[in-house]
Amino acid sequence: MSSPELDWRPSACNLCYINCGIEVGVDCSGPTERIVKIRGDKAHPRSQGYLCNKAAAIPGYVHHADRLTTPLRRRADGGFDAIGWDVAITEIAARLGAVQQAHGGASLALYGGGGQGNHAGGAYATALLRGLGSRNTFNALSQEKTGDFWVNGHLFGSQTCHTAEDIAHCDLLFVLGANPWVAHGFTNARDELNTIRKDPGRRLIVVDPRRSETAQVADLHLAVRPGGDAFLLGALLAILQRRGAFDADFLAARTTGADDVLATLQAVPVDAWVAAAGVPMAQVEQAADMVQAATAMVVRAELGIQQGLNSTLNSYLEKLLFLLTGHFGKPGTNTLHSWLQPLWGNARGQRFAPTGTEVIGGLLPPNAFADAVLADHPARLRAVWVDSSNPVNTTADTPRLKQALAALDLLVVVDVAFTETAALAHYVLPASSQYEKCEFTLFNFDAPHNVFHVRAPVLAPLPGTLPEPQIYSRLAHALGLMPPQAALDDLAAAAQAGPQAFAKAFGAFSAQHVDAGPVMAIVLHDTLGPTLPHGNAAAAPLWAAAHRLARTQAAAVQRALHAPADTPPAQLGQKLFDALVQGRSGTVFSVHDDPWGLLETPDRRVHLAIPALLQALGALDVASLQPPADFPLVLSAGQRRMFNANQILRAPAFRQRDLDGALTLHPQDLAAVGAGDGDWLALVSARGRLVVRAKADDTMRPGHLALPHGYGQAHPGPDGQRLVCGPAVNALTSSAWCDPVAGTPFHKHVPVRLEQPTAAEVAAADQLAQQLRHAVAA
Repeated sequence: MSSPELDWRPSACNLCYINCGIEVGVDCSGPTERIVKIRGDKAHPRSQGYLCNKAAAIPGYVHHADRLTTPLRRRADGGFDAIGWDVAITEIAARLGAVQQAHGGASLALYGGGGQGNHAGGAYATALLRGLGSRNTFNALSQEKTGDFWVNGHLFGSQTCHTAEDIAHCDLLFVLGANPWVAHGFTNARDELNTIRKDPGRRLIVVDPRRSETAQVADLHLAVRPGGDAFLLGALLAILQRRGAFDADFLAARTTGADDVLATLQAVPVDAWVAAAGVPMAQVEQAADMVQAATAMVVRAELGIQQGLNSTLNSYLEKLLFLLTGHFGKPGTNTLHSWLQPLWGNARGQRFAPTGTEVIGGLLPPNAFADAVLADHPARLRAVWVDSSNPVNTTADTPRLKQALAALDLLVVVDVAFTETAALAHYVLPASSQYEKCEFTLFNFDAPHNVFHVRAPVLAPLPGTLPEPQIYSRLAHALGLMPPQAALDDLAAAAQAGPQAFAKAFGAFSAQHVDAGPVMAIVLHDTLGPTLPHGNAAAAPLWAAAHRLARTQAAAVQRALHAPADTPPAQLGQKLFDALVQGRSGTVFSVHDDPWGLLETPDRRVHLAIPALLQALGALDVASLQPPADFPLVLSAGQRRMFNANQILRAPAFRQRDLDGALTLHPQDLAAVGAGDGDWLALVSARGRLVVRAKADDTMRPGHLALPHGYGQAHPGPDGQRLVCGPAVNALTSSAWCDPVAGTPFHKHVPVRLEQPTAAEVAAADQLAQQLRHAVAA
């Protein structure tokens, strides 16, 4: 039988934040359309047809046995009843309104706000919560990146000042705590790494305890001791300073505070810190040689240092590496990028009352979530809205997280699948998948050309599901948060009349309905949205973003759109918005030739001295790397591998090459516990215990172990029984084991030990492994 002819439709990959342009091959021959194949989209201005192996799993995200198709209401016995949408909206609005009336908006919180490449829903969930008076948001960014944002705020004047990497034009790529060959993290990562490898004039340095796939193609691999990154970076900076390798002209012209930084570096005990980092001094000197020889260096950092010991300090030191050497703001270096719409905000030292936690980027760290619910405080959380997130699997200290969720007056989950968090909710609302609705990504981190991709739906919504904007619109109306319907009807009529009529009417509407500001995204969706092409109603809030960018960065937008320099701002903003919603393969929205204009410090200089972190650097103690006697090994909890991606991939089939989510460890660590390759082991931390499959791996540094992320999820097998695929790593982690500044968990540095499992544990693990293999085969 011949294969059906496929209809190829443009979209984007949703498995990492690069969101490469793809074309999905849709089989239209059956009763319902299905995505069956994926290929790169050559018309995409950023990825230009690039594709990695993980994108092949996208059909398994859209079409699998755990999709939700009806709202669910939890019964007293813990089971669920299917209910209609009208009933769900009415009951949730009543209960949400009751909590808000009794305890105020501060008692409400949003957890999530968009999975990878799934950000349209986040804008509307945020609008609903803002309308109810809450600004409390927890999400994956605040579990990974807020230390970086905090540092950026001090250096560049705002936490929304974020660095981009011009890797295509660098002659030295310095990779810290990242494995872009597998995890990507920048555009067309494998192609770029291969290009650097083949070019005799370019170099690659990788800092990683493991000889990763990226380290294997590097010119220099610094196999740092787990947790030793701050010591290694501090020593390297001190060596460069003593060689006179810093760019004095750049520091004088573009920065302030250099003297305080240099004084701290002068006191670094280089020999002791290099020894603590576990890297030969000759290799550190070689790294310094390579940095000195570079004419354009990019530093690429990721979660290996951002969720490791001293994580916020690490983020500071990696930025000092490119700033002190003058590799900033020019081609082939790190620089600042523009935004169409910032993905996070700029907080100024605010504190979250129930826990005293600092708000960074407008976000709260998931490590504070359980305390925020369980605290004896009048503003403690009582109702939580979870959107496209699964904190039961992704947040540290799973037992305490579950205790907090059980203590809530109301827990609502919006998702495409019956997640572990959904299983604990009072209500579960089924969302359409990211390919069944209009979507866009807010991870736009490129410079000088920055790209935004509005993705039209390529399939009809699965029956029974709704796109998130429709869910939040219905709730906002039910809660009485929206302006009068007559005013909305007038605005919708103006949208039908054309852009000029809508702009005029919107200005008048905004002036008359000032209180509607928090829900304006929903207003735009309901009025302007129906007029947009390709089913792109969810992109309506980008109208305001496009006009704002045209006013504030007109020259950058003019270059992107090839518009005349005298184009009026209103016309330029509309031209940009039209390009965004009409394009199917992404749009260049900004070409920025002045990164210094993006600084938000009053003097337009980089403020190098961050006193708290300079003090932390001076106080580093090599004894802090000594592991506890009862937990002598270090676990990286959440490793990125070739066949895992984010939490949205629930079906086990994609992971069949690593179905058990094996623990990788050096052969000598395996031998020390008297086990062999493929055996079951008990992995024990101060918080919990997991039985895991062992996989000997001589690329691991002795004493360093790794488990993958994205596992530990239940999925229905052929007989309907829910089977848990692989280890749920957060059974081992602690919310108290985190960075003191940002609350970022030390997931890449969990002290553990290995033990032989009991006979009962082995029997249970063998049975589950057999069931999973049968399910995948079926």
